Amino acid sequence: MSPRTSAAVRPEVTAVIRSEWTKIRSVRSLLASLAGILAGTVGVTVVVCALYGEAESDGPDFEPVLSSFYGLNFGQIAALCFGVLTLAGEYGTGTVRTSLTAVPRRGLFYGAKLAVAGGLALAVGLLTGFCSFLGGQALLGEHGVGLGAPGALRAAVGCGAYLALLTLLSAGVAALLRSAVGALGLLTPVVFLISPILGEISATRDIAQFLPDHAGWQVMHPVPEGPLGAWAGLAVMAGWTAAAVWAGRRALERRDA
Repeated sequence: MSPRTSAAVRPEVTAVIRSEWTKIRSVRSLLASLAGILAGTVGVTVVVCALYGEAESDGPDFEPVLSSFYGLNFGQIAALCFGVLTLAGEYGTGTVRTSLTAVPRRGLFYGAKLAVAGGLALAVGLLTGFCSFLGGQALLGEHGVGLGAPGALRAAVGCGAYLALLTLLSAGVAALLRSAVGALGLLTPVVFLISPILGEISATRDIAQFLPDHAGWQVMHPVPEGPLGAWAGLAVMAGWTAAAVWAGRRALERRDA
């Protein structure tokens, strides 16, 4: 690409990204989903740590760092919804045709959506990770630890990365299926039903470790469980995300809107 062509492309990319940012700001369901990531994770963590933290701290398997992310089980529901609605929302309303008329380069349209959604999810995820950790530890009293504890800072940062990857994975699946109901109908059982069940069965436990949510959660364990380490688990989740994003792009480029 020549310098002149590159200079002409940059304003177009910036304009499309700005357009996607405007769309997200103007859709209440997307803003509510983003807020739900923070509110669900931090709110549930604070309540659980306040009510049961001191009692649970006497148990042999108690992990003070991991206890600060109990609410992530609920906050990740909002991340799934945010990723799915970012892509499938336009298919549901039919506005995707207008968007593709304005931005005929489908790869640019798709990439801008993912960039904005992923960036927002990462920012909110990092805020969520640190607020959840600090809030939870404050309520654990003498059993609480600081960010200097082994695995604590990694867990807080990893929470943000986990939520960003989950959002992008959801967006890729939504682009592939072009249906919010279909995408949530597929992702919700996998994350909240199939994956936990497989993780509890001895014959399938090793397989479950390589599912995206199980693998990604390892980064929040001070001492990761199973064959995957903290960053290796996040890398496995990134691989699942990349596959979903690739499949979503192929579907967008090959099908009519």
